Amino acid sequence: MNTAPVVLSIPFRDPAAAFAPLTQDDMAVLLDSALPGPQGKFSYIAVDPVRTIRCTPAPWRVTVDGQARDGDPFSVVAAELAKFPRTKTGPAPFSGGAVGFFSYELGGVLEKLPAPKTTPWPMDMVVGIYDTVVAFDMAQHQARVIAPTATRAEALAQRLGTARPVDGSPIKATWRAETARTVYESTVARALEAIHAGDIYQANITQRFLAEISENTASYDLYLRLRAATPAPFAAFMNAGEGLHILSASPERFLKADAAGGVETRPIKGTRPRGHSEAEDRALAAELLASAKDRAENLMIVDLLRNDLARVCVPGSVNVPELCGLETFPAVHHLVSVVTGQLRPTATAVDLLRAAFPGGSVTGAPKIKAMEVIHDLEAGARGPYCGAVAWLGFDGAMDSSIVIRTLVRQGRRLVAQAGGGIVAESNPAREYEESVTKVKPLLSVLDS
Repeated sequence: MNTAPVVLSIPFRDPAAAFAPLTQDDMAVLLDSALPGPQGKFSYIAVDPVRTIRCTPAPWRVTVDGQARDGDPFSVVAAELAKFPRTKTGPAPFSGGAVGFFSYELGGVLEKLPAPKTTPWPMDMVVGIYDTVVAFDMAQHQARVIAPTATRAEALAQRLGTARPVDGSPIKATWRAETARTVYESTVARALEAIHAGDIYQANITQRFLAEISENTASYDLYLRLRAATPAPFAAFMNAGEGLHILSASPERFLKADAAGGVETRPIKGTRPRGHSEAEDRALAAELLASAKDRAENLMIVDLLRNDLARVCVPGSVNVPELCGLETFPAVHHLVSVVTGQLRPTATAVDLLRAAFPGGSVTGAPKIKAMEVIHDLEAGARGPYCGAVAWLGFDGAMDSSIVIRTLVRQGRRLVAQAGGGIVAESNPAREYEESVTKVKPLLSVLDS
């Protein structure tokens, strides 16, 4: 049965301002197209879910509103979504459904992988099912509350803010690298040994930076600083409960599916910093476009994603309309490719997520062996980092990001993480420098 939601038009304002009064609510989520453009067309606010689905780290245990459920976390999300009416497409791509994060380690639910290392994060998945959302059309400057009833729409509209919090006093804390530069470069060298031995073609190797912050530091203040430093089309803030907060400035779409089953993924591989002058900036962009190493890195992941999408798409429908296109962000240049397909009639957005999770751009190729190498070489579990933040609509559509350029907070602990794809042509020193280029905007949120 299809049902039409109530749509309440409200005055347009910055989504970050509208969300400000809601940040202390457990399960409050802002999906923030903080860099409007071709990919950042809509922002969303979701609060007060009608269901909350959580999954603890391995051995994985899934609950719905605190009650244990059989099945893996992806299947439980699909089953809970199926209990709600299939809504007609509303005035925005997302008009209600599931929103949350899926940790990188959930790849172990789908494939036989080494047991995850000890993780400081209490949850590997937190997903709410929301029947009421606020949608912001960033191009048309329109805002609407979409809800099952006028009462619910009006109640949420009254809670929205009109002004962003003013940046307050300095946030004093000191970052420390979990591994020294020499150790990271040695780790990259070990990944190169696996490549030269023929075990893998590419592995995404990362490093972590850690800080202890005051309990009184508001996570949303940190997010607003991150948003200002590196606005991104797939930014997100999530108060996941139990002291766990996701603060993301991701530039990378993972998987998108429309209600008719059209699929898109946009892997990023290849990075250069922005230049200090216009001439230097152009030169760095040209260098990236001409780099055989970066193009090879991108092509490997495109091939991996073509295979992942083919698992659930109509045979012959998977195409690559753009290969190694240049996209420029406030802090970096990237090479971005586009892979598209058409879901089989029997496949759902959750099937697509299962088929491609975790994203190939943060694993390597071949995926399973690359994840085994990552497990051996990295210091700890990645948790939300390199997983996905996603919405899955009641109408069958989905959009999601790769959780990169992201801060994860648990209590007083704050973690920033970055890395890059290692291929045969990689140089350990340059890989270290690339990871630092990526992480610098994250580190800038603290006055250290």
